[in-house]
Amino acid sequence: MSLPAAQTPERPFDRQLVAISGKLALLTRRDARAIVARLGGVLAREGSSRVTLVITEDDLCRAAGLPDAETLRGQYYSSKDLRGMYPVLRDDHLRYLAKCGLVHPVAGRYYSFADLHVLKNAAADLERGMPLNVAMRDLVAEQQGQLSLDFQASPRADRMPARVVSLRSAAGAGANTPSAPSTGLAGLTSENREERIQAANYTMAAKFFLEGAELDDGEDPDLDAASASYRKALLFDPVLVPALVNLANIHYERDNLVEAEAIYERAIRLDADCFEAYFNLGNIHHDLTRYSEAVRSYRDALAINAEYPEAHFYLAVTLEKLSRSAEARPHWKAYCELAPEGEFVKLAREFQDAPGTD
Repeated sequence: MSLPAAQTPERPFDRQLVAISGKLALLTRRDARAIVARLGGVLAREGSSRVTLVITEDDLCRAAGLPDAETLRGQYYSSKDLRGMYPVLRDDHLRYLAKCGLVHPVAGRYYSFADLHVLKNAAADLERGMPLNVAMRDLVAEQQGQLSLDFQASPRADRMPARVVSLRSAAGAGANTPSAPSTGLAGLTSENREERIQAANYTMAAKFFLEGAELDDGEDPDLDAASASYRKALLFDPVLVPALVNLANIHYERDNLVEAEAIYERAIRLDADCFEAYFNLGNIHHDLTRYSEAVRSYRDALAINAEYPEAHFYLAVTLEKLSRSAEARPHWKAYCELAPEGEFVKLAREFQDAPGTD
């Protein structure tokens, strides 16, 4: 599409009488007219002979900075999709919600994953017989004060990182009640002496780890003291992965994401089967909107422990953000099966049964 020199990037259709070639597949004519006007032009009546610019629907979307047709189909829910999901919602309801700034449709009638929380609640209020204006007040109050699924406002408020609460000794025995081995080294070979020192160091590391895990637990954890205990454990055993994971968790809860990420990655290098490190690293990637990396981390975590419902849930949310709904559905289903009384089970069921947009 070529533009005359007099036009500007802000008004590429300035003084143009615009015709759209072919049938409109995604936009309504009303939407197209509004977009053309915003870009400085006038949408021609069908059959007009005075047209100065002919464009396709995709050209119009691109000129307006909107997703093209393929992207809209794959990444957004159309108003038709929404009527299938929430039959009580009419087009006038959707326009009113948009006018009040509660949802943000693209190209007039395409809605993102982020809008669905508001639409679901609006539909539920209408089904209970609540007038829309009353429901609107509740939705505005909720939107101002509630953390939704985008994990942006306070990503660690609703989801605690996975913790390690017990140890296995180097020999595979439980380390909840570590007992110190004899430290007498006289008469031992150098190899046996090294083994005895390592055993003693592990016992002290286990002692401080369990001390930290106790301080790190409960409704009022002492994170400073727990952090100090984990660091003492690592002085005795620098490769004690559970201490690394729980120390990283403290950084994560305090929003020190760079430090937490580095420690989780170190834990993974030391133990390629550390579920907690993969899962928590996925949360960090998500918080930083690195969604593709988050998907990989959550999948790595589930390859180690497929029975952890939250890993399925957050993987499903991340896949939805990447507009990969078909891939998300098995994980919505897995969350519902693994956590039938879970906090997000109603939402998971809704997305599990939602019509496809892929």
